[in-house]
Amino acid sequence: MSEPGAYRALAPAKINLGLFLGPVREADRRHELVTVMQSISLADELTLQPARAAGPGSAAGPGSAATPGSAAADELVCSGLALPGPPAENLAMRALAAFREATGWDAPPQRLGLQKRIPVAAGLGGGSADAAAALRLAHRASGLGDEPLLRQLGAALGADVPAQISPGRWLATGAGELLAALPDPLPTLQLLVLPSREQLSTAEVYRAADQLGLAREPRELDQVRGQLRLALELGAPMPPAQELLRNDLQQAALSLQPAIGRALAAVGEAGAEVALLSGSGPTVLGLFGHANAAGRVQRAIAALGDRDPAPLAASSVGAAFGAVERS
Repeated sequence: MSEPGAYRALAPAKINLGLFLGPVREADRRHELVTVMQSISLADELTLQPARAAGPGSAAGPGSAATPGSAAADELVCSGLALPGPPAENLAMRALAAFREATGWDAPPQRLGLQKRIPVAAGLGGGSADAAAALRLAHRASGLGDEPLLRQLGAALGADVPAQISPGRWLATGAGELLAALPDPLPTLQLLVLPSREQLSTAEVYRAADQLGLAREPRELDQVRGQLRLALELGAPMPPAQELLRNDLQQAALSLQPAIGRALAAVGEAGAEVALLSGSGPTVLGLFGHANAAGRVQRAIAALGDRDPAPLAASSVGAAFGAVERS
C-alpha cells in the first residue's frame, strides 16, 4: 500500500479528429464508431487525499457526497464551473466507488477535489476526463490495480473514458473502448476552442443522428479506420485529407442548435485550416497544423473579437501531461 498523502493530476479534455458513426450494437445499445481521440491542454485539475487530512471544512456538506465504498464515505469538493446534478452522480465519484469495489481498497474516506475548467456538456469529454483522472489517482494512492483494469472500469462508466486513462492520441473503435495507440503529433497540433453558452446532451445528439439516418455501414467504418491509421501513423498533426476529419454528429447537432453553423463559419473566416464540431457539440474547433500554427491561433482569437464565452487556445498533449504527482 502507498502511504497516505495528497495526489494531484490534470484531466485533459479530448477532441475527435474525425468521428464516423456506425450502427447501434444490440448488446448494449451503443453506437459503433471510428474516431481519433486527441487529448488537449484544456484541463480540469483533480486532487485526492484522506478526508481527515483535508483541512478545515473537510466534513461532508453541500459540496460533498457520501459514496459507497468498502469503508468509505468519500467526499467531492468542486470549484470553478458548476456541475450538473448531485455530487453522488458525478462520474469521477462513480469512478472512485468502482475502483474501491473492484480492488477491495478499504482506505479511510477520501476527499476528491475537482477544479472544473472544461465546459460541461460541450463535446470535450470533460466528465470522462475527470473519471479517468480519478482512476489514475486511486491507483497511485492505493498501489492497487493496473492500466488494463482502469480501462475496464472506464469502459463501464462511458465510451470516452478508456482513451483518457492515458492521455494522448488513440484510434478508437467499437463504442470507443477498443483502442490502438497512435504517436503524438509532431509538430504539436495547435487549435482554437470556441465554447458555447448552450449545452447539448450527447444522448439527444445521438437520437437526432438516428432519426436522420446518419449511421454508416460496417464495411465503410473498416475502410475509414484503415485510412485514419495510415494518415496518422507517422505523427502528422492531423489527417491531410479533410474528409477524414468529418464529424458524422455535426449534422445532428446542427439540427438541434442551428447557431453551431454560425460558429463554424466564424472560425473558418478567422483563419482555421479546418473548422469542425467537437464530439457531440456544441463546442466548435479550429485546427491549425501548418507553419506558425500557435501564432495563427492567436490571430484567429483576436479576429473573433469580444465573443462570450471567449475563444481559447489549446494544443495536443501526451501521457506525461496527465501523470499523477505527489503534492
